[in-house]
This record gives sequence, C-alpha cells and structure tokens, in this order.
Amino acid sequence: MRTLSKDEYEALLAQSEIIEKDRHGVKVIRLPDGNFLKTFWFRRLISSRRIYPESFRFMINAKALRRRGIPTVLVRKRVQIPHLNRTGVIYQPLAGRTLRQVAKDGQFTAQLAGLLGAFIAGLHRQGVYFRALHLGNVVLCPDGTLGLIDISNLTAYPWRLGQRAGMRNLFHLFRYPNDSQVIAGAGTHHFMDGYLKEKFCPRMQRRMRRKIKRWVAE
Repeated sequence: MRTLSKDEYEALLAQSEIIEKDRHGVKVIRLPDGNFLKTFWFRRLISSRRIYPESFRFMINAKALRRRGIPTVLVRKRVQIPHLNRTGVIYQPLAGRTLRQVAKDGQFTAQLAGLLGAFIAGLHRQGVYFRALHLGNVVLCPDGTLGLIDISNLTAYPWRLGQRAGMRNLFHLFRYPNDSQVIAGAGTHHFMDGYLKEKFCPRMQRRMRRKIKRWVAE
C-alpha cells in the first residue's frame, strides 16, 4: 500500500478530473493516465474498517469477480491518505456505459432487459450478493456482456445463493423507482424471463413471477 502525503495528494488532485464528491470531500477522480482513484473515509475513530477497510474489500471483491469471469474494474494498487483519514484504490475502469446511461440514451431494449435478468441470475448462481445492485452499477461492455462497478459493498460466497437470499438481493434493484420504470418500459416480463429461466424450474418460475410483479407494483 502506498501512502500519499498531503502535498502529493494535492498535486495529484490538481492534475486530475473530479468525478464525484460528497459532504466529506472528493470521492473519485480520473487520473492523468486514465485510471481512477476512489477513496473511502473512516466513519468512526474506532472501527473494524480500520483493520479491514473498504479499499481492501474493493480489491478483494474485484479479484473474486474476475476469478468468476465477471467483468469488473482492475485494481492497480491501494493507497492511504492519512491527512484526510482515508484509504483508496487506484483502478483501471471497466470499459462501456452504465445501464442508466444506456437508458438515458433511449437504448434500454427488451433484449437488454432479458440479458440483465440472466446476468443477475448468473451472479447468484456463482454466490455473488451485490448490495449496491442498481442500473448505475451495471455496465454494458463493448463486447455486449455486462459487468459490475462500485463493488465495495459486495460479498462473494463459495456457494450459490439460496432462493430467499437471491430474491432479497433482486429486490434491491426494484427499490429504485427510476430503474424499475426503465425495466418496465422495456418489458418486465423480459427481465423476469431472463432471470427465472436461468435460475428456476418451470413451477418455481410461475411462483416467482407473481412475487416480482407485486414488488414492481409497489
């Protein structure tokens, strides 16, 4: 892990493009070489995250996804920024557009809805529980496959997710009204077909369709 002094960080910031900020300051910057620096702050003085910080989880999760053949960012190195009470990761971004960007361009099609459903089912089959599941964190890659970004809030189990855990994770997506509207506009049944055919037997498909329809209606 590399330590960035205050002078080094400010010099780096002056050469870079700020991508995201919050009330605590700069979160993500695009570096001059095209890589990104994402930082994470410690919420409490005494916390397990000082031993196992989010930057470490981000790196571990990236490796876990890549081992499973799931497209994601490539972590170059971890950094710590003591004067800001933060750690961070420098990573190569995942090429492509987020599905929110695709939807904004009016290109979220029925075929893409089905692909998204099957992709999420594939994550669950490989034991991936992605708590930050929404269209802004799923990327349509240039080769037509889907991948994940913003992956610190993710757990990769060595076993496939059970039905209850998979449905609970799927519900995260439908908590975002705009994302639900995008999927509904392309045809929720296409999304459900993609997910359920990948995940369940025909009898369970009918049952789970009714559950997902209730979630979308709410």
